[in-house]
Amino acid sequence: MPTLNFVLPHWLYWSGLLIFPLFAMYMARRQRARAAGPRIYPFLAYLFWLTAGFAGMHRFYLRSAWGFVFIPVFLAILHTNGVYRDNREFVSKARAEYETTHHALESAQRATGEGQQERLAKARRDQAQAQSTLDSAEGELNRWDRITRLLAIALGVMLLVDAALIPRVIRKQRAREAEWAAKAPPPAPPPPEVHEAGTGEDPTMTMHTRLTDAIDAVSTWTGEFVAYWGMIAVFFYYYEVTARYIFNSPTNWVHESMFLMFGMQYMIAGAYAYRDDSHVRVDVVYAKLSRRNKAIADIISALFFYIFVLTMLWTGSRFALDAINVQESWRYRSAPS
Repeated sequence: MPTLNFVLPHWLYWSGLLIFPLFAMYMARRQRARAAGPRIYPFLAYLFWLTAGFAGMHRFYLRSAWGFVFIPVFLAILHTNGVYRDNREFVSKARAEYETTHHALESAQRATGEGQQERLAKARRDQAQAQSTLDSAEGELNRWDRITRLLAIALGVMLLVDAALIPRVIRKQRAREAEWAAKAPPPAPPPPEVHEAGTGEDPTMTMHTRLTDAIDAVSTWTGEFVAYWGMIAVFFYYYEVTARYIFNSPTNWVHESMFLMFGMQYMIAGAYAYRDDSHVRVDVVYAKLSRRNKAIADIISALFFYIFVLTMLWTGSRFALDAINVQESWRYRSAPS
């Protein structure tokens, strides 16, 4: 299998965090506006084809049994990749053994005195055996590499053929669904929508001013914006698993980039959760307080929150000033030779 040596550049990481949520919000609103439209969408079909087509997921999305054809090929690639990894480790050990016998032979050739010929003969036999083992291991490794590449080519051809067939399959499936809808009984009325927004215990939730409404609007928009970052994590970790177990190319950037993203998401979405009173609270005592006492308890607990925030700002500013003083840059620059 070919290796994946892609490393996420900084500009793509930050632009993705900014652009992807806007695109996702647009698609979600468009979907809500077309709630009565078709249930199969070409965009989603090609998205499944691009990200999980090797397992036939695009065919399953299109309700086509041809998706099962992809599964044996995909499982065969997983098996051959596992065997290839084992053989690569065996080749590494055989090469190390050969290097050991080679050094032993050179040492025996330089040696003098009694038993030198026997030692030299033994070193030559050991090297010949190590060479034979190494040749056999490399031959087995190359054989499994060819098998894996042939399976990958076969899967690639299947995906290319399906890329051209997807529009046709969508038209057929839509026609079937139209026939099924004409024969089906009328649907039952949908249940009433219930909006759950936190515990509703915060006494300030019913208070509205121009300032608080503006703050709530910003908190709502930013909270919905960063909520779509969770989808980015799905794609990134999906790429990590695919690269690791199919292409034998584990990444060194997925975990770190998602760790930083979730940290920012936690900080930005905190205001959204606070607006709806959705933060986790041990309210054994709080729930029994009056409206006035709840407000007093919130003021006291807010003091500890601001202590934490001020500490974070002070510590963060020190780190930022240190980075500015040493002219630290996010761009990697090699050391001068």
